Amino acid sequence: MSFFKKVRNTVNLLKSVDMDQLAKINQQIDLSEAMKTLGKLDERQLAGLMKMLKTKRHKSQSDLPPIDGDFYNLDYKLTKEQRELQMKVRNLMEDEIRPLINDHWNRAKFPFEIIEKFKKLNIAGIPYEGYGCPNLPFLMEGIIAQEIARVDVSTSTFFGVHSGLAMGSIYLCGSEEQKQKWLPQMQKLEKIGAFGLTEPNVGSGVAGGLETTCKFDGENWILNGQKKWIGNATFADVIIIWARDEDSNQVKGFLVEKDNPGFKAEKMEDKMALRIVQNALITLTDCNVAESDRLQNANSFKDTANVLRMTRAGVAWQAVGCARGAYESALKYTRKREQFGRPIASYQLIQNHLVEMVSNLTAMQTLCFRLSEMQDQDMLTDEHASLAKVYCSMRMRDVVSRAREVMGGNGILLEHDVARFVADAEAIYSYEGTKEINSLIVGRAITGYSAFVS
Repeated sequence: MSFFKKVRNTVNLLKSVDMDQLAKINQQIDLSEAMKTLGKLDERQLAGLMKMLKTKRHKSQSDLPPIDGDFYNLDYKLTKEQRELQMKVRNLMEDEIRPLINDHWNRAKFPFEIIEKFKKLNIAGIPYEGYGCPNLPFLMEGIIAQEIARVDVSTSTFFGVHSGLAMGSIYLCGSEEQKQKWLPQMQKLEKIGAFGLTEPNVGSGVAGGLETTCKFDGENWILNGQKKWIGNATFADVIIIWARDEDSNQVKGFLVEKDNPGFKAEKMEDKMALRIVQNALITLTDCNVAESDRLQNANSFKDTANVLRMTRAGVAWQAVGCARGAYESALKYTRKREQFGRPIASYQLIQNHLVEMVSNLTAMQTLCFRLSEMQDQDMLTDEHASLAKVYCSMRMRDVVSRAREVMGGNGILLEHDVARFVADAEAIYSYEGTKEINSLIVGRAITGYSAFVS
């Protein structure tokens, strides 16, 4: 190479070099030594070095989009006040309740301290009017169910049983005197409620005849039978018991207090799901209940069904919350977990799982949002609630399964939360009507034919 060509190449090189940057590098390494080392590398080694230098650095967590399961921004449809309440619930669940959950879930214990925490929110009996209740739209009841389940499905179930099934039974079927006695205390969580419908031998077939019976002796009602899977029943102050009248064969409801003679609640053990929920096997042996404690406006299973229709929408929202919690936990994990020098979130197969998850979640959210709007417009029917329950519980199962999938072996550890969501999803899938029962309700509505066994 000629002298002038060397000079020209050197000038061009100097023009392409950031001298300030070169000075900074020189402060950190010996450039003359670096040049000597580079000069000893062959073409293959130099190509490998350049490939390494050109590889983009990993993005920091602050560079990444926020982890938010509300992909279609449905929260923006809420009013400012509704959004504020939603965030109060979310902050309580994240800051004060999340730290308690895995330990209690693992030991199948109920963290009673959360009752005092929930009292501050004033959210029990959200959609009811009067009796100290907030009288907010059913939409907010769904949003709150989602927010609680997003952190813990067991806690959401405890709250749904108390605020929805128990308070709802009294609100829809109780006399004014019964409402005045129980609802204000239950709204403040000073008294806790439970709901006793399912039985050891009668699950989906409750409409066809309960085995638990009631008989009026002229002064009081005598209840005999068993109830199973009754959440909150080991510590509830009042349990709504549904029983078949031996004389009329109609279903009636009763307010049974925990210390009522003839009432016994035994905690069910060894559950794989909703381990924080204190489910009980209730035995009623000549349980004597005053006529004043019979729900005065519950005279057939249609009245019981009205309660279930109202609360089934909340269970669909619980499925949304469970799926959202699993998705957000999985997304967070995949952005931190590295394999082969990169976060696994950067790989195609992982992204495919995440997109399937957020697609299912978004479909569930939009369906439930419309369902709650229909409920607020007094348009909700059994088939509307059943479609939401059956669809959301199926899609929830898919989401939690994929969340566990992207976590690999770590997906079965409680510390990452997804294992809990996977287990708890199985309970949501079954309660408040199985997939099959809810499918038949929708099928009857769209075909005009009932496929239920007579």
